[in-house]
Amino acid sequence: MAKKKVEKPKRELTKRQLSRWQQQKRRQRFILAAGISIIVAVLGIVGGGVYKQWYLGEHKPLREVVIEVNDTKFDMDYYIKMLKLYGAGVSSTQLPTLADDVVKAIERSELTRQAAMKLGFSVSDEEVDAKLNSYKPPLSKDYRDVARTQMLLGKLGDEYFDKQVPTYAEQRHIFAMFLESESQANEVRARLEAGEDFTQLAGELSLDTTSKEKKGDLGWRPQGILPLLIGSPVLEDSAFSCEVGVLSQPILEENKTKMVGYWLIKVVERGETVGEANVKVILLGSEQEASEVRARLEAGEDFATLAKEFSQHAESKEQGGDFTASVDKMSPAFNEFTFSSELDVLSQPIRDDTMSTKGGYWLVKVTEIDSNRQIADDDRNLLKSDALNKWVEGLFNDPENKIESYLDEGKKLFAILHVLRG
Repeated sequence: MAKKKVEKPKRELTKRQLSRWQQQKRRQRFILAAGISIIVAVLGIVGGGVYKQWYLGEHKPLREVVIEVNDTKFDMDYYIKMLKLYGAGVSSTQLPTLADDVVKAIERSELTRQAAMKLGFSVSDEEVDAKLNSYKPPLSKDYRDVARTQMLLGKLGDEYFDKQVPTYAEQRHIFAMFLESESQANEVRARLEAGEDFTQLAGELSLDTTSKEKKGDLGWRPQGILPLLIGSPVLEDSAFSCEVGVLSQPILEENKTKMVGYWLIKVVERGETVGEANVKVILLGSEQEASEVRARLEAGEDFATLAKEFSQHAESKEQGGDFTASVDKMSPAFNEFTFSSELDVLSQPIRDDTMSTKGGYWLVKVTEIDSNRQIADDDRNLLKSDALNKWVEGLFNDPENKIESYLDEGKKLFAILHVLRG
């Protein structure tokens, strides 16, 4: 990893550039994983003696510095130990991805330790050893740095960031449900205005997990909680700007995910292999959108053009909807049409509760406001954790911090092979 140029703003990637970057990273990891498989097979043939002579003796010395965080240096031996800890129980094919995560974990841990010391917080070796010995059976000293970081974060949260979070704040009693389309939201809104119960409809229809489980009643909440609890700044903005006692109009939420999608499918041909078919597909976020796109297809618009514009199915979108479907990888709803319909017939919208799509509409109602209400412990803990996480991540962008990684793909492979060899 190259030195971070924190003094310059990061250039935003376009969706196409991001897609190419992600594909490149996947290719690199695939090549690395393939290399691991080949080398492990070779090592199994030639024996451990050759491995030790080449890798341990001649190829890459274990004392080589591979990560620097300001004045602290970490060598290859330390990196391998951390990779073993974090990779316990992980398959060999997952280690290439984990290799990058461990670099970030080492950097984050050391940045946290250094910044905490400036604030007057530290964890002694005696405290760490007592923590390791508290487990049954006790953890080895290899876990020392991991335990120290967790204990340090706990101290910072309880003794420093706790003071940053208020005990009292303005709060609102919020009711909300998340629906798949504007037409459904308008329909449900009409039912509510006619006297139907909000909690009953939210428990039945909401596509957001939290609001569904709570049957629409999100309780008393201060600002800052809903984005953490729901993952939606849109909901919070609406709840803290709407009129008390008035049911909102449908509020568009473009980026929130939900577990429902609607397929439009046209079977091109069924393959010689049983359970496979070549199809054209478009995955939409709502039945309303699927019906609208279907009407455009029926009117003669190009399938590939509409798939590239509207489909939320990543595997086929850039191919204009072209997709090879396998019966063991798709849902029963998808398979029922794909393996029983006539060829070149466009399906009606097919609901699929196994697919994740983005977008929907909120209905929100605030029933009460308290200008100075005590914040619940759970909410304070969420706010405290959020403040701590933002502080830690902000350390990476501090221009005073110098972070260097010298781990290229070859060095990562060397470390991974050490882990595989035990």
